[in-house]
Amino acid sequence: MTETDGTANEVIFLSGESEDSRYSQAVHVTKVSVVSNILLTFFKFFAGIVGNSSAMIADAVHSTSDFMTDIAVIAGLKVARKPGDSTHNYGHGKIETLSAAFIGLVLIAVAFGIFWGGLEKVIAFYHGEMLPAPSGIALSAAVLSIVTKEWLFRYTIVYARGLRSDALTANAWHHRSDALSSIGTMIGIGGAVLLGGRWAVLDPIAAVILSFFVFRVAVEISYKNLNELLEASLDSTTYKSIEEILISTEGVLGFHELKTRKIGNAMAADVHIEVDRNLNIVDAHEISVKVEDRLKEVCGKNGYFSIHVEPCPEHEPGYGRKN
Repeated sequence: MTETDGTANEVIFLSGESEDSRYSQAVHVTKVSVVSNILLTFFKFFAGIVGNSSAMIADAVHSTSDFMTDIAVIAGLKVARKPGDSTHNYGHGKIETLSAAFIGLVLIAVAFGIFWGGLEKVIAFYHGEMLPAPSGIALSAAVLSIVTKEWLFRYTIVYARGLRSDALTANAWHHRSDALSSIGTMIGIGGAVLLGGRWAVLDPIAAVILSFFVFRVAVEISYKNLNELLEASLDSTTYKSIEEILISTEGVLGFHELKTRKIGNAMAADVHIEVDRNLNIVDAHEISVKVEDRLKEVCGKNGYFSIHVEPCPEHEPGYGRKN
């Protein structure tokens, strides 16, 4: 995507410097989101009240959930940056994953709220209730919300990809879900303003439709991060890359018991490699170091790798043998 050009490369470079640098960048992005959300939410409430738009007031209430997720992101990142200790040997990276999973669950609740609120209005309309006709300021607020939230999505997703942060990624998609819900609000308000009061029903109809898109994104975020909390393996592409490294590393005659997982933004792999049984311990160790260095090129320098060296069984060399 064009919005990631240049900026993404810069973020990836900075993220390699230190965990403190990564944390500082991620928190900075989230603080921009906090300030934007505060200003936007206040304007939505003002426009909803002055512009006689219940849809815009509901949209403003919806936007208040952003504060909760922004705080969850900052809190999660703050804990995740802590180094390993005697009780958390692999660090605290799982807190970031937990934060992302929490955002996904919040989004599911938001999607249900949008769906139910829209459905109630549609039912009321078909029972003869006239929905209030909003004014132009409410329409302006909806347009501003779409532009602001889409910009926040693009801004956040660039850093999320560069920093490999699941929490930022989840928050970025939360911004996109807000933009989508505001599109429904804009259609409804615009229809009511331009076509007459009865067309206000377009607002809840669009909200019901868009709630399914929000729900789909929320389920994807929740599933991915809850799966990581349950020690799911790395994605198939990364897993195959690790296998290719093991196969192609000079001195490795076979491997088995390959296990992978994610710890926050870090990747981890455990594997047993087989080497020539006649090698001395120093040469065998050098092969394992070479494997680890190559794995870091693919999985990142902050990865965790446990490489157990075994003598290759006589007459049984074979790559990728899983015993």
